[in-house]
Amino acid sequence: MTPMKWFFGFLKKYKKQMIFGLILTTFITALNIVNPYISGLIVDNVILGEAYDLLLPLIACMLGVVVLRGVMRFLYQVVFETASQGLLYDMRDKVYRKLLQEDFNFYNKKRTGDLMSRQTGDMEAIRHFVAYVIYISYESILLFGFALSMVFTVNVKLALCMLVVLPFTAFTTYLQSKEVKPAFQRNRNCFSSLNAFVQENISGNRVVRAFSKEDYETEKFNKENDAFRSAQIAASRVWMKYLPVFEILAYALNIILMLYGGFMVIHGEISLGNLVTVNGYLWMLNNPLRMAGWLVNDIGNFVTSVEKIHATYSEEPYVKTPPSGVVKKLNGQIEFRDVSYKADDEDIVMDINFKVSPGQTVGIIGSTGSGKSTVMNLLCRFYDATSGQVLVDNTDVRDMDLYNLRDNIGMAMQEVFLFSDTVEGNIAYGRPDCSFEEVKKAAIMADANHFIMAMPEGYDTIVGERGVGLSGGQKQRISLARALLKEPSILILDDTTSAVDMETESYIQKQLKNIEKNCTIFIIAYRISSIKDADLILVMDKGRIIEQGTHESLLAQNGYYAAAFSNQYGEIPEEFLQKGGR
Repeated sequence: MTPMKWFFGFLKKYKKQMIFGLILTTFITALNIVNPYISGLIVDNVILGEAYDLLLPLIACMLGVVVLRGVMRFLYQVVFETASQGLLYDMRDKVYRKLLQEDFNFYNKKRTGDLMSRQTGDMEAIRHFVAYVIYISYESILLFGFALSMVFTVNVKLALCMLVVLPFTAFTTYLQSKEVKPAFQRNRNCFSSLNAFVQENISGNRVVRAFSKEDYETEKFNKENDAFRSAQIAASRVWMKYLPVFEILAYALNIILMLYGGFMVIHGEISLGNLVTVNGYLWMLNNPLRMAGWLVNDIGNFVTSVEKIHATYSEEPYVKTPPSGVVKKLNGQIEFRDVSYKADDEDIVMDINFKVSPGQTVGIIGSTGSGKSTVMNLLCRFYDATSGQVLVDNTDVRDMDLYNLRDNIGMAMQEVFLFSDTVEGNIAYGRPDCSFEEVKKAAIMADANHFIMAMPEGYDTIVGERGVGLSGGQKQRISLARALLKEPSILILDDTTSAVDMETESYIQKQLKNIEKNCTIFIIAYRISSIKDADLILVMDKGRIIEQGTHESLLAQNGYYAAAFSNQYGEIPEEFLQKGGR
């Protein structure tokens, strides 16, 4: 579907309103021809013809037309503004819903600032087109057509003389339209880039300050700002170059009327009243010519914005829910069969094989970049495996309904994100309808209740954007409480206790063992203490599982896991180095 067809698909819903608005515009434009005609009658019949009794009725008629035009103009502006706001709401809602459906691949390649500019600046350009440009363009065409038709009724030769400017106007409009689109494309690109830069720097303000890079970032901002200013000026220069031409063509009509129209009055070809009538129609001919440059500019901006929004909207996610996806309550049985995942022709994980029974705890340990989080992302189907199968309760995740799969999984992510909401709202994000007692219970399990209660407003304390104002450990525990409250069949803790002390970690480990519901737990960690009690431990390196087993059996192998234990705790007890361990 082309961008314009996509846009008109949204506009179709407001077709009746738009048609009604255009009908009102037609009536208003038609009323514009009345008063100049009456002005001519006043000159010929009242002033020159001395029929003074006609003056008051004619003036009353002119006032009536003015009042009627004012009322109808108010109505059609309300109609177009209402339609534009409704269309904007629908389009923004549709695009936002599509953004929520996009997968990790999409967001890995897109900048937040670019996506924000689609939802703000580009959407506003579309609203402006519907609310203003459509009816002004239609009105301008009608004004010129009606006025020219009336001039033809007065005198054909005078009308033909005034038509001389039309070819020049059409040619100038064509030249401007060719230059407008690329200028606005560059303008919108620079705006998106500036928006993205500002958003990143605001989010990373603490890093900028920590490294004293304010001057460096200011210099980078100035470059982005200069680029946007240059693009704005370049776009402005397009219409600045052609605007004087349209003004000249508009004033050419005045010259034609004064010279040729005056000549015709002198020679008796038309009356003075006719000349006044034509002069009254002159603004109806001038105004569309003056507006042509502005309208071409606005239309170019609109087309560019629609194309950019449509390009973002039309990107299909690689990971999609199947049409008849399996929906069921999960027990938590997990199996990876020869699973490999490749991104941008680079192997991320290879030949992953393991099986987990419901209710078991699995620890995953390994060096940075070994693929630990990727394995869990494949389980949640944030990405699809390049080869092999990821099975949950003997069903391939690619055959499951995505919402159902993820609704059965609770995840405390490595990068903690907290919303600008209350502490209670952040914990209850997965279950907004739960009771406060359940929220508090989850917080106690995550060892978060004590510091939450010490906050000024307890659970009603507003957490700053991204959890600003909380320590790393506090954010991790709120994130853990959020995952626990969901009461999932599968719980994934991705390096969730890295920022807490050993005592807190030990408390959390005990609470995880006491989870009432049968829950399969995956714990990704760097500390042996976080995973040593797991039923199965997977040791990963360079995208592969190089060791797997229990804590005791892995120590007995005297391999990677044993070396990690030695680094963290010192010498390995002799009993584990004996053949077979214990």
